[in-house]
Amino acid sequence: MSDEILILLKVHEYFRGISDLAFQDVARIAKVVSLPVGEIVHQPDQPVTSIRFVLRGRLKGVKVDSHGRETLFRMIERGDQFGMMIGALQEQVPLRIFTLEPTTLIEIDYEQAMELTLKHQDLRLQWLKSFAGTLQQHFFGKSTKRAPMMLGLIHESPASRLVGRRLIERLRELGENIAVFSDSDELRNLPDVRLRSLQVDGRPLELAEIRQQASDWQDANRIIFDIHTQLHPERVEQLMQLVDRAVYFVPASESDSAIRRLQQLDVPGRGWRDKLSIAWLLEKDRIVAPAVANLQDFVSRDFKISDTPPQSPWGRSLSSGLERLVHDLRGVRIGVALGGGAARGMSHLGVLKALEENGIVVDMIAGTSAGALTGIVYATGLEGDYSADRFSTDLTPSWIFRRLPRGDYWFLLYQYRRNHFDRMLRKYLNDWKLEQLAIPCLSVTVDLVSGQSVVRERGDAVHAILESINLPVLSVPICRNGQALVDGGLVNNIPADVLASKGCNFVIAVSVTAKMEKRFCDMIHGSPTQPRKKPSVLQTLLRCLLVQDHSLNAIGVQPADVVIEPDVTGFDLSAFMRAKELAAIGEQTTLKQIPKIKQLLTRLDPQLFPFCH
Repeated sequence: MSDEILILLKVHEYFRGISDLAFQDVARIAKVVSLPVGEIVHQPDQPVTSIRFVLRGRLKGVKVDSHGRETLFRMIERGDQFGMMIGALQEQVPLRIFTLEPTTLIEIDYEQAMELTLKHQDLRLQWLKSFAGTLQQHFFGKSTKRAPMMLGLIHESPASRLVGRRLIERLRELGENIAVFSDSDELRNLPDVRLRSLQVDGRPLELAEIRQQASDWQDANRIIFDIHTQLHPERVEQLMQLVDRAVYFVPASESDSAIRRLQQLDVPGRGWRDKLSIAWLLEKDRIVAPAVANLQDFVSRDFKISDTPPQSPWGRSLSSGLERLVHDLRGVRIGVALGGGAARGMSHLGVLKALEENGIVVDMIAGTSAGALTGIVYATGLEGDYSADRFSTDLTPSWIFRRLPRGDYWFLLYQYRRNHFDRMLRKYLNDWKLEQLAIPCLSVTVDLVSGQSVVRERGDAVHAILESINLPVLSVPICRNGQALVDGGLVNNIPADVLASKGCNFVIAVSVTAKMEKRFCDMIHGSPTQPRKKPSVLQTLLRCLLVQDHSLNAIGVQPADVVIEPDVTGFDLSAFMRAKELAAIGEQTTLKQIPKIKQLLTRLDPQLFPFCH
């Protein structure tokens, strides 16, 4: 076994800190396997007869059912293993496992591995401890103990070094023991951070020297490679193979050159896409990230980091990009699911404001109907109070409608039929795309052609709202790309499941239809009194949607950790002009839940959320 492999094995999660004697026995019987991208490691019709430990690279495991359908089992990354428990079955396991990038494995025959654990108590304890950490992450969402250890910070511009420094300082505040390789001296005076230059006497540090130094830094929680893109492409390739995660810091004004660089590196072809993120640095007065076609082909996620404090009407959420990146690196993703409910959905703005003012940074939003409307507007970075004021003003019926019987309903019908919502929203959202916004935001709509819900996470932000709020009868379906799109509340009124499927491990669901008054027009439940007037078609339609949303609540909130239910039963479904009052109710309801939210977040990551210490 080569010295390089031995170094990788020593820093592996399952072998860290074991005795020299145990390590020698492992090295004696272990087999080293190097695999290219796309190599099949295990097929569903095969038994598991060995334990495989990942030294570098990444694999994907999918479950295969009796019909050949595949669903994600789990990602298997450096420092992880597979076969430790299922190997005991000695039978076929319905899993297909394959490499996502060049991968090096250590294979140990299952029976020999079990003999080793009987011989070496320290090895047995280390394996049990590491496997228990995996179970804790899978079942309880606690992933901080197994956060990626090797992190690359790649700089397109010298200016981004300051942001990289702030990131390292923030990780140190959280108690991480950090060591850094860097091609710059700018980090040399960082307190409590060990640094080694990637240049020695005018020559680049050899790969073997890097691995040896990493082995010597066994007590580090995170080893960071801080480099500029001017490095030789071969050198960048070597470092990308070493790291578990990489963040590419790019000034928004230099997006074209950054994408060309990613194309030259052939990121998709090398299997780096899933471990690479972009952090856009938004220069002064810039609110959104650049619109880059097919960015998702090169990076798994992007973050927007503003270098100047926002000015009204832009709020605090716009300046939380760096903290969202910290969340991601710590294995935490907080999602907020906003349900539909017509005008009552304006209370979502108060919910988001209360979370923001209590230091709870939201990483992702999913919204249906009114939830998509308020969620996407908030995701741009606009202050909640400002948005509530604008909705109240823009959706107040004009003079003529205020003098008509049930004029507020006719006003809504007029807004839909004359396509006024598009013009109203573009005053604030311009032609921005969802992927440009400060907070990742998804909208839910329904396609009448397929009969399925449609989740929008990219494309024109205004279109995403209009599709999700497109109430049947009030408006005709929006026909686009072979789809006929209407209000998402018909199928999924509170999209907590959407956030869970996107990797959110803490979900807050907000329902404005959980509480429903037992009266309709002037009819009261249980009263024999006949109504003075028959309900109008529009009143009936909105009431039907409210009843449907109320019935779907129990399903929609199931994946949520916390459910917030503002009592807005006193507000008509068309009362958008009362948006500020509705937002205030949402804020007050959320404030009552803040202690519970903080307590649960503290359990998720006590260092990141020290609320209850």
